[in-house]
Amino acid sequence: MPHIKIHHDKAADKAALAALCPFKSIEVVNDQLSINAGCRMCRICIKKGGGVFEYIEDDLAPAVDKTLWRGIAVVAEIEEGNVHPVTFELIGKARELAAKVNYPVYCLMIGSDISSKAAGLLEYGADEVFVYDRPELKYFRIEPYTAVLEDFIRRVQPSSVLVGGTSTGRSLAPRAAARFRTGLTADCTCLDISETTDLDQIRPAYGGNIMAHINTPRHRPQFATVRYKIFSIPPKSAPKGKIHQCDIAPEKLISAIEILNMKEKEQEKGIEEAEVLVVAGRGIKKQDDLSMLQELAGLLNGRLASTRAVVEAGWIDARNQIGLSGRTVKPKLIITCGVSGAIQFVAGMNSAETIIAINTDENAPIFKVAHIGIKGDLYKIVPGLIEQIKQQKAKV
Repeated sequence: MPHIKIHHDKAADKAALAALCPFKSIEVVNDQLSINAGCRMCRICIKKGGGVFEYIEDDLAPAVDKTLWRGIAVVAEIEEGNVHPVTFELIGKARELAAKVNYPVYCLMIGSDISSKAAGLLEYGADEVFVYDRPELKYFRIEPYTAVLEDFIRRVQPSSVLVGGTSTGRSLAPRAAARFRTGLTADCTCLDISETTDLDQIRPAYGGNIMAHINTPRHRPQFATVRYKIFSIPPKSAPKGKIHQCDIAPEKLISAIEILNMKEKEQEKGIEEAEVLVVAGRGIKKQDDLSMLQELAGLLNGRLASTRAVVEAGWIDARNQIGLSGRTVKPKLIITCGVSGAIQFVAGMNSAETIIAINTDENAPIFKVAHIGIKGDLYKIVPGLIEQIKQQKAKV
């Protein structure tokens, strides 16, 4: 790791040098300067220490030969024998990235009795689909699935690997990245690629205060997970690619986990499936006022959702929260009421077809992404909307 070296022979006034650190990380121990674990690497001591302190950077590992890694791979998510829609979204984004650097798009399928689904992936833009169809892969178990993903990567050597930000993907991607000692960026909200084939992985950081651009210039493959409904599903086209049936040594599919029984859970429709959402923000004064927004949502055949602040107040179930720490949605219409528009919230809804924002603050960030902005008191505007909708329905 990078560290700070102390040149003790240059340290004259030790007390004054120790006082340079605003975090009190420099100490005088047995008449010698010492840096404790509280060091933040701010380097103030280096700037003001007169040569006593020196920043030492670790030797970088040799960079990988990028010419040996080619293509963008998508790990298909198979859910109860069907392809999860996040797979199609990732293929569309992979197609877009691949066009910039003249790369092929690969797709990996893992499961049992799934070969018939492979042709459907070609229709969305995959150039080649690699199918690992084995009875041992019927259910997701981390050891055999990781072994299959590793086998695929060593076989194909893709430059980048895109994985859905689902419970399966979030378990699988970090294990595979660790095996190749490479980087992984989770919950990306945007992806781009440079001429050097380095993937530009963009996501909010530090509580949404900045947008971090993360690169992995010295390692391959590059891993990124992306949530469902961040990207759009591309239109279908005539399939032109190839399908490869792949095999793997049986001993690699051995798992310490034995699945005894599977009980089907009743599917609940979440806010991700709603075509219309009415969102409650910090501008809501009390919990009882949510009934007003619920009525508006009901008249529009929609669902009530919220920001993190409303969930933390205990006014609404966490499953109805939108944002990076909640759900990502892409409805046809979303109406935000008293929502300021923090980055972490906007990242979870800015792909909606139509965004209507109601806020008293004309400088609220939400107005930057809204298609229609209404400056005013939601306690006056929402009842007016409800009344107008009721009148229109009465005429029908």
